[in-house]
Amino acid sequence: MNRLTRLVRIQLVNAPAVLGLPVLVLALVIAANVLIFATLQGAGGGNAEGNATGALTAIYAVMLVVHLQTMTQTFPFAVSLSATRRDFFGATVLVVLGQSVFYGVLLAMLDVVERATGGWGVNMTLVTLPIFSQDGFPLQALAYTAPFVLMSFLGIWFGIVFQRWGQFGAWALGISLGVLAVAFVALVNWLDAWSAVGEFFTGQPPLMWQAGYPLLASVVLGAAAYLTARRAVP
Repeated sequence: MNRLTRLVRIQLVNAPAVLGLPVLVLALVIAANVLIFATLQGAGGGNAEGNATGALTAIYAVMLVVHLQTMTQTFPFAVSLSATRRDFFGATVLVVLGQSVFYGVLLAMLDVVERATGGWGVNMTLVTLPIFSQDGFPLQALAYTAPFVLMSFLGIWFGIVFQRWGQFGAWALGISLGVLAVAFVALVNWLDAWSAVGEFFTGQPPLMWQAGYPLLASVVLGAAAYLTARRAVP
């Protein structure tokens, strides 16, 4: 545990970037969208039924980049100090889970604020998106938390692939995932199974799509990243 604690501290040496950057991006996203929609309303272009924006995805993208850098920058440094790959990965998991829960709770609190202020005073829907909607604060926080975990482990996997195989490996991984997605679509088309796919999607509880499947995918990505890290050269 002491080894993990030291490695967690190493990862948090640059705390303003690791912990503060996602919060800064979120604050800027909220401020920018409030300004945009306030300007639209002043010009008579606002939507009386609500101004929805998908800008919340920015903070999830930042988490991917932050943990990609964890594996391309902090991982080589820690291993050069004789840290084992297993210990470093364990510490990374702790950091990811701690960050994700913190940001998930933060977004759940902002969800309450957004509802109470009538969409930040400009009838804006940024945090209270239907894809994250849950009854009760704990489930709401979980719905926001799980995608953070998923994006973090995706960044970790891409980072360690880059560390092991360079740009060629990262591009190959991205293209391979794209090929798999296209192959899935082609297979469903060939089987004429879109109705079955639709029934599967609609038959699942919302919390499974918001948290269950993202967490399951995170386990798969984490296992892939760990196996890749075992042979990565700093």
